Amino acid sequence: MPQLSPAVPSSLLARSVRRGLLLASAGLALSAVSASAQSGGGAEAGDAAVAQQPATSPAPAPAPTSTPAAKPTQATVRSVQRKLRLKADGVIGPRTRAAVRRFQRRQGLKADGRLTPETLAKLGVVGRAASAPAAATPSADASRLLEAIAQCESGGEPTKVSADGRHRGKYQFLVSTWEGVGGAGDPAAAPEVEQDQRAAALLAAEGTKPWPVCGPQAERTP
Repeated sequence: MPQLSPAVPSSLLARSVRRGLLLASAGLALSAVSASAQSGGGAEAGDAAVAQQPATSPAPAPAPTSTPAAKPTQATVRSVQRKLRLKADGVIGPRTRAAVRRFQRRQGLKADGRLTPETLAKLGVVGRAASAPAAATPSADASRLLEAIAQCESGGEPTKVSADGRHRGKYQFLVSTWEGVGGAGDPAAAPEVEQDQRAAALLAAEGTKPWPVCGPQAERTP
């Protein structure tokens, strides 16, 4: 019969088991610490690199640029020249600037010779360089006057032309008067809404004077 190994005492076996468990636990703990150190080291290096970089201030925002004033059209310039009793050639030359400066001084405006919106308004001229009073909504009284004037002048017909061809459109504009309020081309060919707006601008600047017959009649209309 084969010989059996002597029995191992129970106390010695228990101590061996406990030592094995302790060593295994220690190995797991060391592995966890090593992984944590590797991960934390990368983050700390990145933080250090960021800290070593010189701080840069944000680039200053570009200064806002002012919008240049709109250049007046030749029609507007011609209208101004007519108002100032100059040759209406549509060119802003030395004589035109000098006349504009004289007008501006008389009106208490800045005498710079430029066709500013304020200058054009004082002259009763509405152009692209003006503050667009032609697009403003007229008051109820102005609307009533304009409607009465249109009925008297053309029966409210936007394309009507007088027998001699001089008076054109819903308000029977002269071409020179039409250009004086910033219009271009044939008044009778312009959209009705534009005729209404330019007639409103003319009424605001000069009252009913441009319509010597129908203006007073419209004012008497209840």
